[in-house]
Amino acid sequence: MIGRRFLPTVAVLLLPVLAACSIGDVRRPPPPRPSASPPPAPTAPAPPRIVGFDEVRQVRVAVPERYDRPYVEFADAAHGYALFAACDGAPPGRGCTALLYGTADGGRSWRPLSHPRPVAADQQLYTVPGAVVLLAEPYGWYTSTDGGVTFAHTTGAEPAVLVAARGRYQVIEGRDVIGEWDGGRLLPLAAQPAVPGLHTVGHGGDLLVAAGVRDGRPYAAVSRNGGRSWLATPVPAIDGEVGVLRVVLAPDGTVWLVGERSDRVGFPALWRLVGTRSWEPARAVGHPAQARSVAPIGVGLLAVTSPDGVGVVAGGRYYHVDWPLTGDHYLTVLADGTIAARGPEDIVLGTGWTANRRWIKVILDRD
Repeated sequence: MIGRRFLPTVAVLLLPVLAACSIGDVRRPPPPRPSASPPPAPTAPAPPRIVGFDEVRQVRVAVPERYDRPYVEFADAAHGYALFAACDGAPPGRGCTALLYGTADGGRSWRPLSHPRPVAADQQLYTVPGAVVLLAEPYGWYTSTDGGVTFAHTTGAEPAVLVAARGRYQVIEGRDVIGEWDGGRLLPLAAQPAVPGLHTVGHGGDLLVAAGVRDGRPYAAVSRNGGRSWLATPVPAIDGEVGVLRVVLAPDGTVWLVGERSDRVGFPALWRLVGTRSWEPARAVGHPAQARSVAPIGVGLLAVTSPDGVGVVAGGRYYHVDWPLTGDHYLTVLADGTIAARGPEDIVLGTGWTANRRWIKVILDRD
């Protein structure tokens, strides 16, 4: 069931939808064909309630006040890093010695780490499961796989851990073909999908899904044998054009296509893979006109942030929810299923499953 964080009226409407869902079930029959009568008009957005966080983890670290807020990134609910690299509103690295901190308990405590190249023209931080990577331009990359105790220095192409974190199968940049990561490089597959305008590939086990766009129309193909052969899967037409088509896998294995609009702000087109070769359009009656981020969170649910606030697509409708987030938060799902919500001035972790989440705000205060 949806849990205590939905508005009461929304919860009543949504409970029957969720009761019919089972985790991992991607073979539900398509919805009944619409009748000849016109669909109901979208409802006006309901004003969200102001709700608090379940927990605020606020820690003071030994960083001078002249430093701006840090860039914080988590790999999972426990492991994260914070990079202080901007001072007095200037871009990172401009007259500011970089300071690095790490946490292994979800931000309850932070330990100082020795930054391998604290003085550089630009500083960036990347966190992936089992590793933290720093880019200190123009000196190159610094990778740690032991929690920031030691760093290995490389130059040129991205470190292997960053490439590997994107998955075993990836679109090779500049070649528009799918490659398989062998631990050191991406090798093109012998069989390639017939997908115009190839953008992305997603995979889970032996299932591969390739997607692309040409002239505003979406295309997709699937492979059930690790990319040795491909089957074209028609994507039903939707209103409006698509600019970018992304393959996204939910934590329960459900496969989605997210069609970003050409203007990158319009509410996206959505499809769900049903069975082995059928894409079912995901309706979202009552959705806002725009969306900032869309994140599949399991059991047929899609979390959405937009200028109207936060909502969830479920059972063909869009529901406003009273999560303690704003439309400025950008949602991603971490490796362990945790929702990471990044805002202009904060980062929030949503732990739990599907829509039942504990919301934890992480704050690093400077001395």
